Amino acid sequence: MQVAATLPSPEPLFPGIYRLRFGIPEKLTPVSLRTTPISTDGLERLAPPPNCPLDVARIQATTSARGCLLEIPLAWDEELYGFGLQLKSHRQREQGKPGKKKMLRVNSDPIADTGDSHAPVPFYVSTRGYGILVDTARYATFYCGSAHPPVPPRRAKSDDPSTLEAVQSAEELYADIAGNSESGGSSRVHVEVPIAQGVDVYVFWGDDLREAVQRYNLFSGGGCLPARWGLGNWYRVRTNHTQTDVLNLAKRLRDQQMPCDVLGLEPGWQSQKYPCSFMWGKAFPDPQTMHTELAAQGYRSNLWTHIFAHPESPIYESLLPHSGSHTGFGGTIADLSIPEAREIFSRHHETTHVDIGASGYKLDECDNSDFIAHSWSFPEITTFPSGLDGEQMHSLVGRFYQETLHEIFERRNQRTYGLVRSAHALAAPQPFVLYSDLYDHADFIRGTVNMGFSGLLWTPELRHAANPEDLIRRLQSTVCSPQALINGWYIQSPPWEQWDTGLNNQGVLAPNRAEVEASCRKVLELRMRLIPYLYSAFARYWSEGLPPFRALVMDYPHDPVVGSIDNQYFMGDHLLVAPMLAGQTSRSIYLPAGRWHDFETGQAYDGEQTLNFAAPLEKIPLFVKSGALLPLAQPTLHVGEPGARKITVQIYGDGSLGAQLFEDDGETFDYRKGAFNWLTLTWDKTQIQTQSSPQRGSFPYEITNWQKMG
Repeated sequence: MQVAATLPSPEPLFPGIYRLRFGIPEKLTPVSLRTTPISTDGLERLAPPPNCPLDVARIQATTSARGCLLEIPLAWDEELYGFGLQLKSHRQREQGKPGKKKMLRVNSDPIADTGDSHAPVPFYVSTRGYGILVDTARYATFYCGSAHPPVPPRRAKSDDPSTLEAVQSAEELYADIAGNSESGGSSRVHVEVPIAQGVDVYVFWGDDLREAVQRYNLFSGGGCLPARWGLGNWYRVRTNHTQTDVLNLAKRLRDQQMPCDVLGLEPGWQSQKYPCSFMWGKAFPDPQTMHTELAAQGYRSNLWTHIFAHPESPIYESLLPHSGSHTGFGGTIADLSIPEAREIFSRHHETTHVDIGASGYKLDECDNSDFIAHSWSFPEITTFPSGLDGEQMHSLVGRFYQETLHEIFERRNQRTYGLVRSAHALAAPQPFVLYSDLYDHADFIRGTVNMGFSGLLWTPELRHAANPEDLIRRLQSTVCSPQALINGWYIQSPPWEQWDTGLNNQGVLAPNRAEVEASCRKVLELRMRLIPYLYSAFARYWSEGLPPFRALVMDYPHDPVVGSIDNQYFMGDHLLVAPMLAGQTSRSIYLPAGRWHDFETGQAYDGEQTLNFAAPLEKIPLFVKSGALLPLAQPTLHVGEPGARKITVQIYGDGSLGAQLFEDDGETFDYRKGAFNWLTLTWDKTQIQTQSSPQRGSFPYEITNWQKMG
């Protein structure tokens, strides 16, 4: 039996944000368990929103033995995006057509377009300029205009059977099934929340889709601002590398003049792994000295770990009272929603790793493996001391894990940047980047496009390659992402020395490795040049909730072409990225309205056209918005070198759009107290002018040169 929930009155929380409460929501949800406060300052900085484009009074809910069913209005012309890190699809509902069904379930191997994801987020946005957050940690299912009541039977117009209405065309039939017609029909987004007998629904809106996303991110606490070194290049060493191997590799990269800021240690650094001891093993006899030597060369370290505690771990016994009823990898899993468990976990990591120089973590296997042949994670039947069950914990454990280890750096006033394999709602403030064990290049690019809808970060990391072309094309995608990561966890030598995994591990180096190395160096140097521009884009993520990487439809929601584009994206406000795949000598690239310039040559192109753009292997198709000033640093080996603050400004078109550079110490959280500047750059047709505001510190960039690009 279904029971209609009481129709609530929308509760205004902030301008542009409503909450509606249906029935009796579960006590443990993403919002109720939040630890990061809402960014009220950021919300106040946004312009007052117009009237809400969604008639929230038409949102309905019913409850039954299955759980709670929401029905949310959906107009004929709406297109929908979001639902977290969706690697297999981009647009979840196309105008006038039945949309997709998405079951938002945590899955370490999401190989089909069903909603499974490392980071399923029950949040979607509409091209009408609003977003919906369903506050649940359950595996909610969203029917994006694809679930409908029975169609009324066709009737004869009279008693004469010959007057029976004609059979529809396929297009008309699908329009009727969807309940959509250009003349004004409408449909619904149905949301099934299992078990729950009520749910909170949050509505975010603004002038457009982009502003709705900004409000969601600010409601989450504002976007993260990584340490500047985190935006440099990363290299993860082979899993069985010893302390000596790590130091030798560090020297090797510097000798090769390969820019790198972070060296990541894989599982072999721990005395026990799968599950973990969280202690240094025999292969790393003096980690303090190792970190001192790495720091002297300008490196930071990042440590692989996972949440499952080995019985030999010194914190195992103290974690047991705060752990789940079942294990993963044979280890206990701490309920990190409980403050006592967080304290035990984070204090051990701080004293054992961070105190001696570790700069951050890679949080592996905090997703779920229950849907593959070899399950290693805890089952949904698990119970936890907080009252969460296994389903809810699978949804939220990635976020709890991020928050727990980030607390170390918060209390030390020391910023970090890391990796994580699972996230959920309200993840924007956490400085962790998602990754996957899957490896399809086109899917990886789609992840970079889609992450911005849901307050997530993602890296299309480079591991192995089929050939040098594949290696370079993948590396190009990586440096144009939130984290420029080369993951060498299963190769002995860097991939530019030998891209074939088998030969690499046999010690057979490629005969043309010098040529490949030079090409890779050029790509890595591009990342170093872009850091001032990218860091400023992240500063806007923190202050305004604006994703630093985002789909074209977020900036051009009324352009009918961009809605389906899942292989181009914006990097900041002024740079359009169109990555290439191996085997492509050219590709189709759509330029939105306005005028655009080739990043390297300055050649101008009119917008609202599709180019068949030819790009040789050494070229990444990058286009700059006309009028932009692009501040580029010298390509240093790491961000600590003085050249990283020396800026050449490339001027595209008339330079009228200018640029802004965010200046702070790049290391601490003092920017939250106002210790930062925005350096405004303008072009007066003869020279670059600078103006610093609010002038609350001295964090100088030096403008050393400018170059007119078109």
